[in-house]
Amino acid sequence: MRFDVFTLIPESLEPYLQSSILKRAAERHIVEFHLYNIRDWATDKHHMTDDIPYGGGGGMVMKPDPVFSAVEEVTGTPPACPVVLLTPQGRLFSQAVARELAVHPRIALIAGRYEGLDERVRQYLVTDEISIGDYVLTGGELPALVLIDAIARLLPGVLGDPEAPQKDSHAENLLEYPHYTRPAEFRGWEVPDILRSGDHARIERWRRDQSLLRTRQRRPDMLEKAVLTDKDREFLAKQLES
Repeated sequence: MRFDVFTLIPESLEPYLQSSILKRAAERHIVEFHLYNIRDWATDKHHMTDDIPYGGGGGMVMKPDPVFSAVEEVTGTPPACPVVLLTPQGRLFSQAVARELAVHPRIALIAGRYEGLDERVRQYLVTDEISIGDYVLTGGELPALVLIDAIARLLPGVLGDPEAPQKDSHAENLLEYPHYTRPAEFRGWEVPDILRSGDHARIERWRRDQSLLRTRQRRPDMLEKAVLTDKDREFLAKQLES
């Protein structure tokens, strides 16, 4: 899968993309990361990518021409892949959206700066707008990294355990169960006996129950979307009785 990222500060993304799991995925040619500086497509001698807003007001607005030129030169006219603008005004990013985007062989991401982009970029170039939460950041670079990380780990071969994405929090609208590792006892706190029992069926049931319990305690809204079995409902009912 190929990610084309259009930004004014490509150097801010490089360290993360060249580290750990994403670096190994790129080395195995599972993913490709291509970073482009929008300023390279500015035509004036100062390579300006922003200007004052029509109608007045504070801040600067990113000009449409360098953005259009950059995206269209790299991805085609019209673009041959989804063009995603990272913006607080977009639809909220989720695990479901990550799965939706992971089916594409290529995605272009636009990371805006300043007060935002000229509205014509939204209207005539962008095919999707995504927000990673109800807050405002300095630019779209961090959201772009969030999307890349969440989408890439869904691709076959990126993670060591092929079933890991299905076990993660939010994968089934449930939070993940607790994890433990050695030592078995630390400062008087012990690993639950069941995890050391070797009984894999009981361990799997315990993990499922803990996932249900944690979700009900911390994110009860997610249980409304989760697909629950009869055993799941029986466990939750007993917890409410106790």
